[in-house]
Amino acid sequence: MESGEIVGIGDYDVETKREKRRSLLSQLLADPILADVPRNPALAMRLSIVELDGSSLDVAVMNSATLKDLKNLIKKRVNEMEQANMGQRHISWKHVWSNFCLSCNNEKLLDDDAVLQDIGVQNKSQIASVPYVTKKGPGRHSKRKKHHLFC
Repeated sequence: MESGEIVGIGDYDVETKREKRRSLLSQLLADPILADVPRNPALAMRLSIVELDGSSLDVAVMNSATLKDLKNLIKKRVNEMEQANMGQRHISWKHVWSNFCLSCNNEKLLDDDAVLQDIGVQNKSQIASVPYVTKKGPGRHSKRKKHHLFC
């Protein structure tokens, strides 16, 4: 628009709508609930985490995310849901990850430093939580710990 040009009613409406849209978009992007959603959807994967009870949790991660990033996101989302539903409740994540692991396409995901795309996780994949059982070598048994009451 050149200076001195008269602004019509229709032009004003378009500019007003643009400003309202920008304002609404900036408010949405500042919302803490959407903080973990990547800004550029082309660089993100949507995953569905299936828990042992059959319920699922949808998350969005960057394409470059590692298994550790995914575990931290699951921890964050579950803690938020638990706090919203039942108040303050403590979950021992060390216990959870030592007894359960994530699985995709019947493959256990065990390397926390592995990039998700490199281990076969793709957009819209289903990740399941499965019991984590370590296999011992043949003929090896775990030793019982000796408890000394008086040292």
